[in-house]
Amino acid sequence: MIELEQVSKKYGSLTALREISFTIGERETVGLLGRNGAGKTTLLNLMTGYFPPTGGRVRIGGKDMMEEPGTCKRMIGYLPEKPPLYDEMTVVSYLRFVCELREVKNKAIGGHVDEILGLCGLEEVRGRVLGHLSKGYRQRAGIAQALCGAPEVLIFDEPTVGLDPRQTVEIRQLIRRLSEDHTVIFSSHILSEVQQACSRVIILEEGRMVRDVRAGEPEGDTLRVRLRIAGEEEKIMRTLRHLDGVTDAERLPAEESGVTEARITAAAGGDRGAAMDRIFRMLADSGLCVRMMREERETLEEVFLRATEEEAG
Repeated sequence: MIELEQVSKKYGSLTALREISFTIGERETVGLLGRNGAGKTTLLNLMTGYFPPTGGRVRIGGKDMMEEPGTCKRMIGYLPEKPPLYDEMTVVSYLRFVCELREVKNKAIGGHVDEILGLCGLEEVRGRVLGHLSKGYRQRAGIAQALCGAPEVLIFDEPTVGLDPRQTVEIRQLIRRLSEDHTVIFSSHILSEVQQACSRVIILEEGRMVRDVRAGEPEGDTLRVRLRIAGEEEKIMRTLRHLDGVTDAERLPAEESGVTEARITAAAGGDRGAAMDRIFRMLADSGLCVRMMREERETLEEVFLRATEEEAG
């Protein structure tokens, strides 16, 4: 649905993006993560056609953004960080206006707007002036304008910035509903928000793409295993540290006496299931009484910190 091929962007002597390449499929929900100044907003502006790339290609639905900008832009609904609202207009008149701009047929505008109002939870404020709406409703109106014209791709820049916790949850739930029928890309610096809403995360650092992570996929060839073992703590930790292939063994707070909680790190060797079986057999051969054993996946926060630290290094 969206393809970026060796995309770069320069502003004079400043290079904002460096040879970014990725493909996003239909109905994927992708989060764009990065520190302030990493290039997130610039990348979104290139995907929407707001800026041309200095180098490389952007394709939407197989169409080149530079060669067929009108066709590409009709496939995209965009919410910038500050919603593009006309404060003197009512919600319904504003959405009708946006539909006209996006060339929705006149006879279809009424039904289309009603559908968007219902989807975004704006029915009760449809006649209200935009300038009098709360921050949460203004953000909903911003998302609603992105839906005008039934675009296949939705791109949101920091969609929950400045919202209170309740409003944040509501917008996050709305994005989940929209992702059932659209390809959704949104930027954020809130890791928990991206982790809850996205099936995939792209991490930027200093204009470079440093990670492309799918939800639930392990990072690299390292296996982390959480253990609960009955017995003497010192003996257990000594045994864990000497297991073949174990590179680290960390003692964790225990919930009950006589039981040791620990986390070990080992090489997965390409087959994580086989590696887990091998570790269990070694534990059994060592005479340890294992009460619980499960793989622990890296959190998005750990992946983000490691990726940005490696790039900085």
